[in-house]
Amino acid sequence: MRRFSGVDARLALLIVLRLTVWVGRVGPKPVGGESAIGPIASSRERMEKVRQVLSEVPLIDGHNDLPWNIRNFVHNQLAEFEFDTDLRQVVPWSKSAWSQTDLPRLRQGMVGGQFWAAYVPCESQHLNAVQMTLEQVDLIKRLIEKYSQHMQFATSSREILEAHDKGRIASLIGVEGGHSLGSSLAVLRTLYQLGVRYLTLTHTCNTPWAKSSNVEQNDEQGGGLTTFGKAVIREMNRLGMLIDLSHTARRTMRDALRTSKAPLIFSHSSAFAICNSSRNVPDDILRELASNGGLVMITFYNYFVKCGEQATVADVAAHIYHIRNLIGVDHVGVGGDFDGINKTPRGLEDVSKYPELFAELLRSDKWNVLDLKKVAGLNLLRVLRQVERVRDDMRTAGVMPSEEVLDSPDTTGSCSLDINSVQRAIEV
Repeated sequence: MRRFSGVDARLALLIVLRLTVWVGRVGPKPVGGESAIGPIASSRERMEKVRQVLSEVPLIDGHNDLPWNIRNFVHNQLAEFEFDTDLRQVVPWSKSAWSQTDLPRLRQGMVGGQFWAAYVPCESQHLNAVQMTLEQVDLIKRLIEKYSQHMQFATSSREILEAHDKGRIASLIGVEGGHSLGSSLAVLRTLYQLGVRYLTLTHTCNTPWAKSSNVEQNDEQGGGLTTFGKAVIREMNRLGMLIDLSHTARRTMRDALRTSKAPLIFSHSSAFAICNSSRNVPDDILRELASNGGLVMITFYNYFVKCGEQATVADVAAHIYHIRNLIGVDHVGVGGDFDGINKTPRGLEDVSKYPELFAELLRSDKWNVLDLKKVAGLNLLRVLRQVERVRDDMRTAGVMPSEEVLDSPDTTGSCSLDINSVQRAIEV
């Protein structure tokens, strides 16, 4: 008989939680240690409770742009990068408003899991976006290997929990922007094989198959996902890759939600009802996301939190409350977007400050231990496990890799080869 490890038992708990997720509900009735906590008047007692919670479940953040800063500042030369040092004391990091991450502060912030963004600019689309993306994936994997005492590469819900049990930061890779695919499902599959576990469908530009929130007028003109874009969704389902809707236009969000068999995420977005940025999620989409079983990971950028230069940790908490009140606590997490933002809320200045957010939540009597654990990481683990289950079901059903190609040839870039002309030349 197979002996079950602690990790297996925790995954079994996640499956139970999965069965209890319904729109507007906050999960099973609390019992014992999962009873209501607050309000706790003492800031010291609130922090003690938060640290207890974050020691029991991994705090998983949906998006960090450190890899791009490594490219910017040291050209991906890890010999010149000391991640285990307080980078606030190291030039050029100390002079940049975009730098908020290093290992000492991750440890202080009790981060148990991190999606590292393999981001390349939209300007690389139709040029060398695929190559640059591979370089960023390579960088992330080399960074994890260099600091393997503190970080552990993870590609599954089980591996996240295994890393947390060992006291290491589970490190996952997300590719930020569909332009990184070069409109190729073969590239998508290759990225998955390299360990990438989410794809943000767009960044700040449209792709030939999906519309971005930065070009929101396309939403009203019928834009969204093309036939090929929907094939991307189905292939991500088959692979077991998380679909990330941050940065996408509303029509793209709707098309993806209605095409996918698995839950979707917003890796770093907030609530449109509180701050009406096109980067945030409207209430009607939130309701569809709840029906889908998905998750919004709240971002900390002041302009998406408060629609202005100034914001506080309480303002971030307000987004969590809005989503919780509208669709339930099962659908909210955290995705700070550190190292990709230059304006952070007071009280959430860098990755060391995550406990402050949970302590802020405990100012209210509306929270129990299970709720806090869900926001910290259980929700993301549940979604990832469901994505893996859809993959397994499709594999059992014998679904083969998609051979869909772009609806019409993408000749936007001057670096695109017309393969038909080459074939004709060979025939001659």
